[in-house]
Amino acid sequence: MRIKTIIKGILQIAFFIFVSLIMNEITQLFHLKIPGSILGIILIFILLKTKILPLKWVDIGANWMLAELLLFFIPSAVGIIQYKTLLFQNGLQVITLVILSTGLVMACAGRVAVAIAKRRERKRAL
Repeated sequence: MRIKTIIKGILQIAFFIFVSLIMNEITQLFHLKIPGSILGIILIFILLKTKILPLKWVDIGANWMLAELLLFFIPSAVGIIQYKTLLFQNGLQVITLVILSTGLVMACAGRVAVAIAKRRERKRAL
């Protein structure tokens, strides 16, 4: 990997962090019930769809973050230890819900990936 690509990726990740921090501040300022990170994702999505933000400005950082996504869930998994009583009382329901929601997310992500792949193939054929 070239140094230029690495620096570009780091700057793109810094951009994502900056957007998340700014959106967190906005949610606190206006007392919104939606997390700033979610609003940041929505903002970046809108900017990408309207072509205000070109994909090439965020593609390397986004691809790296997607590739390392599992690392972002480790703190959440470790945090479950704090709720032992909840797990002992409702553990089966929680596990069932986690399995069902994970399956739903995987199915939706798969359908979106197939749709995107088909769209790319159609564009290449033109």
